[in-house]
Amino acid sequence: MAQAMRRQSAPSISLFSTDGKPHPLQDTLLAVTLVLGAVAFVTAFFHNLHLLSSWTGLIGILTGAYGQFISVTTRERFALIIGLGAAAIGFFLGMAHGGLFGGWLG
Repeated sequence: MAQAMRRQSAPSISLFSTDGKPHPLQDTLLAVTLVLGAVAFVTAFFHNLHLLSSWTGLIGILTGAYGQFISVTTRERFALIIGLGAAAIGFFLGMAHGGLFGGWLG
């Protein structure tokens, strides 16, 4: 049985939504996770920036996890996993280089 197909006439579809509906909260969490993941990943390779990499990695992991929880489309989930992976690598390397407090406590 043939199905009728509808063309989407709205040209203002979000880059990450495949259902044609706007998802402003999910897109914001996605952007925040990608930025925090990139910052955590890049700063993790510098030993003296372990405070920045560990904190941005931790916040990136939390925002990415919540974004995964409320995400609607596969594109959002895919990009969130990229950001989560970068944030996790930055967090773990930052923890290995000195941790969240870096000798301030103790």
